[in-house]
Amino acid sequence: MPRLPRARWHRPSLTWRLVLTAAALVLTTSLVVGAVATLAVRSYLMQRLDDDLADAARQSERAPAQLYVSGSFTPPPSRGDQDDDGRRLPGGNGTLSAYYADVSGYDGDPVGNVVDYDRDNSVRSLSAKALDELETVPTGSPTTLEVPGVGHYRVQATTTVYGKVVTGLPTDGVDGVVTRLVVWEGLLVLAGTGLAGLAGLVLVRRQMRPLREVSATAHAVAALPLAEGEISLEQRVPARLTDEHTEVGQVGAALNTLLAHVEDSLSARHRSEQQVRQFVADASHELRTPLATIAGYAELARRRPDDASAQQTALGKVEEESARMTALVEDLLLLARLDSGRPLEQRPVDLVRLLVEAVSDARVLAPGHRWRLELPEAAVEDGVEVIGDEHRLHQVVTNLLTNARKYTPEGSTVTVTALRDGFVVRDDGPGFPPDLVPHAFERFSRGDVARTRGDDTRPSGAGLGLSLVQAIVAAHGGLVTLSSTPGDTRFEVRVAAAETDE
Repeated sequence: MPRLPRARWHRPSLTWRLVLTAAALVLTTSLVVGAVATLAVRSYLMQRLDDDLADAARQSERAPAQLYVSGSFTPPPSRGDQDDDGRRLPGGNGTLSAYYADVSGYDGDPVGNVVDYDRDNSVRSLSAKALDELETVPTGSPTTLEVPGVGHYRVQATTTVYGKVVTGLPTDGVDGVVTRLVVWEGLLVLAGTGLAGLAGLVLVRRQMRPLREVSATAHAVAALPLAEGEISLEQRVPARLTDEHTEVGQVGAALNTLLAHVEDSLSARHRSEQQVRQFVADASHELRTPLATIAGYAELARRRPDDASAQQTALGKVEEESARMTALVEDLLLLARLDSGRPLEQRPVDLVRLLVEAVSDARVLAPGHRWRLELPEAAVEDGVEVIGDEHRLHQVVTNLLTNARKYTPEGSTVTVTALRDGFVVRDDGPGFPPDLVPHAFERFSRGDVARTRGDDTRPSGAGLGLSLVQAIVAAHGGLVTLSSTPGDTRFEVRVAAAETDE
């Protein structure tokens, strides 16, 4: 059986949730206060009624004995509380009195009356059913009872020398006051809750206005095309909404921080895209030259099949340009392997021997430079061993020395200093341009012609030498740093030193 689609339910907004919460709190508080007030007023009125009932009971206890002798009780029909003989009648209007005789020689039925000055007769006799109900009232504390034919009464039973007397006062007055109080409380609670809701809606909307401004900034940024090209995120939350002492300020400050990070990431992505494009152009240029050379010498060899000298020259040039293209491709493959996390060899490497070999090779390749190797006395006596891949570490040293050879003029001094866990390469050449120092280790980054040597007006290489240095050192768990000023350029390489047994 296919499932029926669920009805979509939209949660109320934060504004409405806050308003409803505030209104609910006001309603709950008002109901609790109203209930407590009602109970307190009812308790107070019932206590007053019990006091009046005690007075009426004392009057009923003093009723004349002839009431039992005559078997009836007929007070005068006047509104006074004394009869013609000056006897005081028990209670006032609405007072209930029931007498259950227990006098020797009297076997009359119980009698009971209700004082009622609002009718034609001032006194009404209680029915037998009412008398039977009142006879069950226990002696002692007052209790509330529904008296048949009369209504709700607060009654109290006492014992006299003539028998049991039950006295009661109507609860209509108390019930009426409590009912009116509850009605007014209900009206006031509803009015107060409504006013609280309206006031809360106004205040919450006003307090949420800064949050809506923050939201508007986020929506404005979300509407920008961020897929490609150079992105400039100028939208920011106003400074007045970034006070971190408030909740809205914390959100605004966090959004500004996020936008700054996003802008930096997009700028880095754009720079990377530009570098890739530049690299593609450079690589194309680097490959086009050897390919054109190979094609030219191949054509030369084809046209002069009988010229042995031309054949040898053509083959030599083809081999040379092929080597250049192979080096470029191998550098790219090495970077790809390092990026993929492929582990390197982890063996002890004699760093002193490695530096000596690299500096010796540099002296042969660039005799116009002054090459110096500084070895601390401890390094000469005990040697310096590091953990890593000897071939790749040799490539690091070679790349740094090649960088110094290419980008410093003849006569410059290049000094290599061995450390306990690495080495330093320093030259006194013109240095890196200040704007290039932060990006020197980025891939495809190239120095300008101001740092090239001689009259070579085109930067050599594809901008991968220092990138390979950083990638290889990072794969060894080390760190390479650069500091450069005119006359002092310093590369410092640190890798893990081998543990020695003492």
